[in-house]
Parts: sequence; structure tokens; C-alpha cells
Amino acid sequence: MKKSASLFISVLLVSLLSACANNKLKPVEPVKADSAVTVTPTTAASAKCDCPQVANITITEPKTIDAKEIAKIADYGLLKPANWEDVDGFYQDNLAFSWPAWLQSCTALGNRPMWQKACSAATQLNSQHVRKPNLEALQGYFKEYFSVYKTTNIDGTESGMITGYYEPLLKGSRTKTAKYPNPLYQAPTDLITVELDSIYPELKYKRVRGRLVGNKLVPYYNRAEIELDTSPIKGLEFIYIDDIIDVFFLQIQGSGLVQLENGEQIHVGYADQNGQSYNSIGRILIERGELTSATASMNGIKNWARNNPSKLRDLLNSNPSYVFFRELPAGLPGPLGALGVPILGERSVAIDPKFVPLGAPVFLSTTEPNSTKPIKRLVVAQDTGGAIKGGVRADFFWGSGFEAGAKAGAMKQTGKIWVLLPKEFIFK
Repeated sequence: MKKSASLFISVLLVSLLSACANNKLKPVEPVKADSAVTVTPTTAASAKCDCPQVANITITEPKTIDAKEIAKIADYGLLKPANWEDVDGFYQDNLAFSWPAWLQSCTALGNRPMWQKACSAATQLNSQHVRKPNLEALQGYFKEYFSVYKTTNIDGTESGMITGYYEPLLKGSRTKTAKYPNPLYQAPTDLITVELDSIYPELKYKRVRGRLVGNKLVPYYNRAEIELDTSPIKGLEFIYIDDIIDVFFLQIQGSGLVQLENGEQIHVGYADQNGQSYNSIGRILIERGELTSATASMNGIKNWARNNPSKLRDLLNSNPSYVFFRELPAGLPGPLGALGVPILGERSVAIDPKFVPLGAPVFLSTTEPNSTKPIKRLVVAQDTGGAIKGGVRADFFWGSGFEAGAKAGAMKQTGKIWVLLPKEFIFK
């Protein structure tokens, strides 16, 4: 039995390497969603949601960093020791607002040796106060149990891009009807993921996805195949949404709230992705002359979709990438991030886990969207995203709803980041 299993794995790896060599299977990032798209504001009123009097968001491709260049850098290799006095705004921030987010991180990190002491002390400190610990106690806690590091970029600079994301609200049903025809699919059982660092260590954080045909690993079904009436994954539907374009943008955000007609709200979160490359429909519409760069916004694309229903399916199928979802437990205070804990609006961020440990407290110094009003606050690195690459790079979670969507869509600011790591933390 063991021999046949080893033979199967060997055949699979040979198939995988052959497919990669022939460009049939492409390495993709371990992302929570199709977040390899960023939303760039072109006016102060722009937003990342379908809201009245909100427009002008240009869908742009993020600047990529060469994988070979990244591979040369050790994990967390862009963190530089710093002093608490260097952290811009630490002594002015009300740390109590971030305390619940940090306690959530400890539910995932508390049993890990390098985090155990700091998390145990956090639990003990929390139990000593009827409400949240006061500012003096929290400052003392972080200074006693953590060392502070400044994040840098590969070129040594200390400022980077801070964007935003949010949790959209969709209308849906548990049963398919004429009003709710568009399914959200659970992750298929025949979807296979291979971590490439198991073959090539320099490809850490890279993976390929596919399915087995005989003893060969081939690309998984693309969007056009999945959305056929005779879908190869038929039977995995669990929620139906009224608007197909809302489903598409849900796949970009990675999580959302679905409101049923009885008023119940259901959290849905990223489960997996088909491994196909993301292709920007905004860029395609510009190339076809259907929209301009000024009108290829989220609202602009949705308006185009409503005015061109006969062309919509073809447009969406030009992006072969597809995201699968799962229903999250009821009563969560927020969507689940990559750490596996609920994230907190305005106190959680997505980071690049190669350069910032997932779960770590992070101090962010940036500004409000399209503004010079400062944001200087402790947040917690609880999520990741395909577009979040580099040392000084973060995606700020604004929460749920209209206002959160407006701020998330408009946010593309310059900022600095400091990372707080337990004094027992060992750099490998």
C-alpha cells in the first residue's frame, strides 16, 4: 500500500513538472480571493462598492515583484530592529480599540512556542480588568513582551502602498429561483493543490492547482466551464445570488454578507480558487473600446453590465479565474481572515506573510483615503491577499457596508509599518 502510494505521488510530481514546463499549469499565489486586482481612486468620491453618487474607480494591475528576487530574501528578512520612540504615534493611539483583535490572534497563536508567553500574559492582563485594560497597562504590556521592527522594501526604502478592502453585502437565497439564479459554489473535492516548495524550496509561497485525469495533473476547470448549465461541479451550490456581477466582485473581495429575504444574514468566506490566472475585465473593456480608463470603475463596469446583458457572460468568461466559498459560522463578529480568526474593522490588515508574520501586531502610519488626515494606530496582521506583496505593503480592512466600501475603494495611500514581535521570536 505504501509502495503504491509513493509511486502515485512520484507519477503526480512528474506530471506536475511536465505540465509546468509546458505552461499548462501556472504557479499561483496562496490567496484568499482574486485579490490580484487593486482599486485605484481617481476622485475623492470614488468607492469600492455599487453605491449611488460614487464612481471613478479604475481597476489596475499591481506592480509585481520578481519571484527570484524575493526568493533570495530570508523570511522576515526586510524587518529591521527599531526603538519604541521610532514608532510614529504609538504613545498617542488608544490601544484598547485594537486589543480585541490581538486577543483573537492569540486564539490561533497561543500554543506556538514563540508566541505562547506574550499570549498568556495578554489573557492574564485581560482577566484582571472588568473592561479593557487602560492605556498605561496596554503600553506597558507591549513594551514588556515585544520588540519592535521597522519594515522596509527590497530597495531599502521605508514607505509603501496602503490600500483598503471591505465586506460587501449581497442579496441571496438558499434555493435557486428566477430572482436568485447565480450560485456560490463550495470547494470541489477533486481540486488538488500542490505546494511548490515541496519540490523547489525557492518557490516557497507558490502553489499550483489542478485535477487528476488518469495519472496526470491538468488545469482545473475555468470560469466558462464552471458556469455552464451542465457545470462539472454541479451539486456544490449552497447559496444563490441575484446579480452575477455582484458574485464576480465578491470573488475579488474574498468574503461577504448575504442577506436573505427573511432578514437573515449569512457570512460567506473564501474556500479555494481554481488556479487559473486572473484577467482584469476592466482592462478588457478598455482594450475593446467599451469603456475608458476614467469610466472603467466598479460602478462603470456594473453599469456597462446592466446595459449589455447579452455581452456580459462573454466578458466574465474572459477571466478564467474562479473562487469557491464556504458558509461561515453564525454570530461571527467579522469575516475570517487567513489566520482563521474573525477580523475587526479598522483594526485588521492583510500583509505579505513572507515579510510580516501572520497574526502579529502591526503599527500603521498612513492617511485617510484621498486625505492628509492621519491614521496612526495599532492593527493586527490577520489576513493575506494576492496583490499584497512586499515589506511595506498592507490592505486595511474597513469593515462592512456602504461607508466601509466607500473608504476601501478610495484608499491608495503611502504609509509606514512597524511590526511587534515577541522577545522570544527567533528569525530562521
